[in-house]
Amino acid sequence: MELSDSDRPVSFGSTSSSASSRDSHGSFGSRMTLVSSSHLGLFPQDKEAGAIKLELMPARPFSSSELQTDRAAGQQSTDEGGERQPRAQRRVEANGPTKTGAESATSPKLLYVDRVVQEILETERTYVQDLKSIVEDYLDCIRDQTKLPLGTDERSALFGNIQDIYHFNSELLQELENCENDPVAIAECFVSKSEEFHIYTQYCTNYPRSVAVLTECMRNKMLAKFFRERQETLKHSLPLGSYLLKPVQRILKYHLLLHEIENHLDKDTEGYDVVLDAIDTMQRVAWHINDMKRKHEHAVRLQVRPQGGSIW
Repeated sequence: MELSDSDRPVSFGSTSSSASSRDSHGSFGSRMTLVSSSHLGLFPQDKEAGAIKLELMPARPFSSSELQTDRAAGQQSTDEGGERQPRAQRRVEANGPTKTGAESATSPKLLYVDRVVQEILETERTYVQDLKSIVEDYLDCIRDQTKLPLGTDERSALFGNIQDIYHFNSELLQELENCENDPVAIAECFVSKSEEFHIYTQYCTNYPRSVAVLTECMRNKMLAKFFRERQETLKHSLPLGSYLLKPVQRILKYHLLLHEIENHLDKDTEGYDVVLDAIDTMQRVAWHINDMKRKHEHAVRLQVRPQGGSIW
């Protein structure tokens, strides 16, 4: 499927590195504070409507340095010891020239696909841990702090449907780990859960509101103190605002990672069409999210007219 740049799904510059990277090396490139709304996200905001601006960018290949090569060596699948080889690797070797075991194990093509698979798995594990921290270390803790000046509506706006996303991605992670590093099986997971990914639409549409609520919270001395102390207690180098952005980043990175599998997988591989279906699935999810975001922002702008005054 050929796409023009303007037709491609939403992507962020930050997606070139792991969107769910460790706290000390967050996708922001530097530590963030919660002093102002400009520090709560990566994107300029429409001050009038409170909407975030997302640039449409064509997907670009990851460089080798962006994949976590230090984990690749221990994850190569071989026939030794009767271990199951990934379907893609078996197929590529069958179609290619006869190679010795050593030559096959060091094939750059196979190693790259393995690294992409490992990148998907490792960053998904980290991402699920981040979601767990948002739910258990922040949301649940706030619910227990009855004296905090944060009402139910504000709390709901701040966290959106993060609990649903946490439960969904926990299940997705389990299924991905059961794939035994098979890139086609990995792709099948995304295809089978295509409809469920749309829970991200609600989260991404609500995200500008979440940023606005968090900004207001940090203007309240009691709440600002609470969030700072939670961050210190949890030993997080990144504040809550950075964690709340992670679902937006993650859902828009999946199609990029799947593209990397496709680009380095032999087209004669059994199940190659499944990888293409997975890419199409996650691109459609990104398109849908972007479309709903635009419609939501348009509705907000209609309610906040430039000249002031109500439209009703």
